Amino acid sequence: MDLFNIFIEAAFIENLVLIYFLGMCSYLAVSKSVKTAIGLGLAVIFVLGITMPINWLINEYLLSETGILGMDLTFLRLILFIAVIASMVQLVEMIIEKVSPPLYNALGIFLPLITVNCAILGGSLFMVSREFNLAESTAFGMGGGFGWFLAVVAIAAIREKIQYSNVPAPMRGLGMAFLLTGLMGLAFMSLMGIDPGALGGN
Repeated sequence: MDLFNIFIEAAFIENLVLIYFLGMCSYLAVSKSVKTAIGLGLAVIFVLGITMPINWLINEYLLSETGILGMDLTFLRLILFIAVIASMVQLVEMIIEKVSPPLYNALGIFLPLITVNCAILGGSLFMVSREFNLAESTAFGMGGGFGWFLAVVAIAAIREKIQYSNVPAPMRGLGMAFLLTGLMGLAFMSLMGIDPGALGGN
């Protein structure tokens, strides 16, 4: 499959948040403000974009029987994938703390929680199950991260605007966030009939 098609499919047609509902914890927690949503969304793009190719290399050349060790070590896949994700998140955390301390403070505990964000691990597991190559894995990671970024920024923008609306008391806060997420999920599901190959002109 063309890399552009994989990117589009991961970002829109198979959005990790709105189609598979992966990474909902941090998605709901930081979506009260567009600024923090943008910061965490960019961090997720970076982490997914860098961990997918690294995890592909580990899976292909270290864990498989045809790898350099010549043994089937796929039972270590989850542990090693999470270790790579944790190290990349630590790198992102140090960069954000150095570059933008206010954003670092605003993100708080949710920045290190990217380590256990199931959207990140889910992307790597999708990569394995779909037997992507290195370039396809990178495109899928970037597309998945971009899709997560779009979803969290969109819900944050809506939640900021809705603060000034007359929302019934029982629906304020997470109740409205869940309702909006469901509606956005329905909107993105309408894209599932689109052939990404047609978008690329193939």
